[in-house]
Amino acid sequence: MIPDTLQALLATGEDSRRQFKRNITNTDALAAEMAAFANAEGGTLFLGVADDSSIPGLSRTEVSRINQLISNAASQHVKSPLTVRTENIQVDEDRIVIVLTVPKGQDKPYFDRNGVIWLKNGADKRRVNSREELRRLFQSVDIFHADELPTKAGIDKLDRLRFRDFLRNTYNQPYPDSPEKLITILRNMNLATDDGMLNLAGVLLFAEKPDWIKPQFIVKAIRYPGNAIHVSEYLDTEDFSGTFPEIFEGAMAFIMRNLRKIQAGKGVNTPGVPEIPPLVFEELLVNALVHRDYLISAPIRLFIFDNRIEIISPGHLPNNLTVGRKVRRKVRRKVRRKFLFS
Repeated sequence: MIPDTLQALLATGEDSRRQFKRNITNTDALAAEMAAFANAEGGTLFLGVADDSSIPGLSRTEVSRINQLISNAASQHVKSPLTVRTENIQVDEDRIVIVLTVPKGQDKPYFDRNGVIWLKNGADKRRVNSREELRRLFQSVDIFHADELPTKAGIDKLDRLRFRDFLRNTYNQPYPDSPEKLITILRNMNLATDDGMLNLAGVLLFAEKPDWIKPQFIVKAIRYPGNAIHVSEYLDTEDFSGTFPEIFEGAMAFIMRNLRKIQAGKGVNTPGVPEIPPLVFEELLVNALVHRDYLISAPIRLFIFDNRIEIISPGHLPNNLTVGRKVRRKVRRKVRRKFLFS
């Protein structure tokens, strides 16, 4: 970019794709600007440019410092890390403008290191505060990262015996001998944030009492008489809480004990077999637990009637799909947490 082109770009002022900064010294503040651009359509930061479009520029010492700050912000202070591009434009004999280009993110939503999601608001930015805004943001991409949302649960809430057994049985690794090593392992497995707090996946998989931390994420099961919901009558009911495997096993046991058994051509002294293969419900329950909308504070509901079984998972199909459109279209999705239900 030549200085004349730079002048022409700056003359139109700031907007949702261009922002001016006279200088910047705070890595977290720069990371927030990057995250806001990445969560939108991308954009450009002009460093060394005042709000009124004048160009005081930066010294060579400032350029060196800011380039290091940019590298740290993009790689360590934004989650997921960003690949950005910089260009130094000499505007005077000893003054430089840094043109920092942030691409449109392919791995939205992007957080700062405190777990805050930023969005562009005209030429400025703002925090995402409402669930509806989060849902709209998540709908704009194919991959949903609700399991990486931070919680307020520290590693003291971890079920150490369960996590020890998991490390031993899955990776043949011993339990870490220090809190620092434990946090490193949890971070590497995407179960904790950089500041050592369990994220949603960490809570739902390995917290000692997940329902104390996230009481809404349970399965409420009811067996009704007949083929309709009753206000005051039921044949069996139970709530299932705990970790994912505990909820899964409890809900499967509830289905099996309430599912009609058939003779299947065997003798009268032979135990009956379920009229529907258990594998069907294993797949349905796994999908309900893993793919539910964790931004909605509601339980999964399991209703058993005489003629059907309903599993109601909070949320909707991704990317504004309908059932009819889904039949005709494949939705790309990333396999996450393959070790949940092996």
